[in-house]
Amino acid sequence: MATGDSPDEGSASRYNPPMHSTTAPPLVRCRAEGLDTIDADMLCAPVFLHGDAPDADDDGHNLGPLDLALGGALRRARASGECTGKLHERFLTDVIDTTWRTRRVLLVGAGPRDRYDTAVARAVAATAGMAARERAVTRLVVWCPPRCQAPGITQAVVEGVLLGAFRDTRFKTRDTGTPPLRELTVALNGSVEQQDQTDAERGAIVAECSNLARELANEPGNLFTPRVFADRAIELVNGPRTTVEILDEAAIASQGMGLLQGVAQGSDEPPRVIVMRYEPEDAVPGPVLALVGKGVTFDTGGISIKPAAAMDLMKRDMAGGAAVLCAMRAIGQLAPPIRVIGIVPAAENMPDGRAIRPGDVLTAANGMSVEVLNTDAEGRLLLADALTLAQRLGATHLVDIATLTGAVVIALGHHASGLVGVPPAWVDTVRSAADATGEPVWPLPALDAYATQLKSETADLANIGGRAAGAVTAAMFLKAFSGGLPWAHLDIAGTAWYEEASPSHPKGASGVGVRMLTELA
Repeated sequence: MATGDSPDEGSASRYNPPMHSTTAPPLVRCRAEGLDTIDADMLCAPVFLHGDAPDADDDGHNLGPLDLALGGALRRARASGECTGKLHERFLTDVIDTTWRTRRVLLVGAGPRDRYDTAVARAVAATAGMAARERAVTRLVVWCPPRCQAPGITQAVVEGVLLGAFRDTRFKTRDTGTPPLRELTVALNGSVEQQDQTDAERGAIVAECSNLARELANEPGNLFTPRVFADRAIELVNGPRTTVEILDEAAIASQGMGLLQGVAQGSDEPPRVIVMRYEPEDAVPGPVLALVGKGVTFDTGGISIKPAAAMDLMKRDMAGGAAVLCAMRAIGQLAPPIRVIGIVPAAENMPDGRAIRPGDVLTAANGMSVEVLNTDAEGRLLLADALTLAQRLGATHLVDIATLTGAVVIALGHHASGLVGVPPAWVDTVRSAADATGEPVWPLPALDAYATQLKSETADLANIGGRAAGAVTAAMFLKAFSGGLPWAHLDIAGTAWYEEASPSHPKGASGVGVRMLTELA
């Protein structure tokens, strides 16, 4: 059992891949002095739908003084229909007033004034972050007018800007893009309270960790193997409050994790189990939260091989594991007074002569036998053994997160992750954390009737339950290994990456799960 003192021989040193971004996170601060005194490359402000708030200035939150500095450009754009306030709409103009230190202003549509909340604030700020990166802005000011300064808005704005400004150019040798954001100022009216700066710093931590998860999920499978995954955990998570332990092949065998071993045996790359423990000195007696993330660093489907089209995306089949790893990093920095365990079972699913076959029977860490009817349903096998390990380590509440099924994409598309769990109170708690962080989930039923689809003629359990309700039966398989504890399963197959770029995010891994798991802790 390796403790993480040094990288495994033959992993990172063998491949020597680019590590995570070495760019320092931007300086984030809150300021309350006049906008004309702040020196930056660009100022961003939200603009609501035209005429949406007639009791205020024409823009809905008194942009009149700013428009004076713009020489009336906003009112002219309103009149011409160039700036309507539609969500994500951009209007860039110059400052005419020569006394202002910032010379460019970006107005971003924020939609209806009465729907402005932390989710909209985050989306608007992400659009600003995207625009800043496109225009080589390294110093950005985002103005929160008085009517926008609601609880949680400052954190949402910081998160949005840093998520929108994200670019992963580590593997490009020529087109490295524009320089990264180096300073972010949130301009507030009135005075800056300590809570404002605390919220801004919290937003910066959570966004940085979400972007790290995106980098991990974007890495190619030849460079990001289970052993490299373990090395990254040591590098990113080890700290004064959080320890990392790596289980190698011998330690995995000693835990009886036969499902994980079965998946891994078809690859030349050995498996690893990453165990992270956050144990603060001020931890309150009570729940021990376990976060378990699927860490399949490349998934061919095994003998039940996937179609060639889009198989390259299977380098991201460890997005759940990346979310857990980076949530543990964020938790270690934010220091909630609760004990948290993070577990990532990491393996490759490959189809060589040693690979498991359909019809094979494996023995799980809890002693149950599982008939493998489809080797492409491997993620649930890894997670099942990891859930058992979490219980052995003292967990009282379980959450697993995985790019688990295509069925959840059919059911929910790409806008919400699937949520299955018991009891209802725990499911509601997890859902509340997701909603609060702008990572929506949608509950699916955990009825015992669905478990009957997993009956096997040969073993205690089959690893698939047929096409009907595939997302639910996959979750019910995991429920069988939850030990009767409060348990929730998050299926992020539809939300783990952006298929296309949008006004608020680039194409690629989304980092979904980091914010909600951190909030849950």
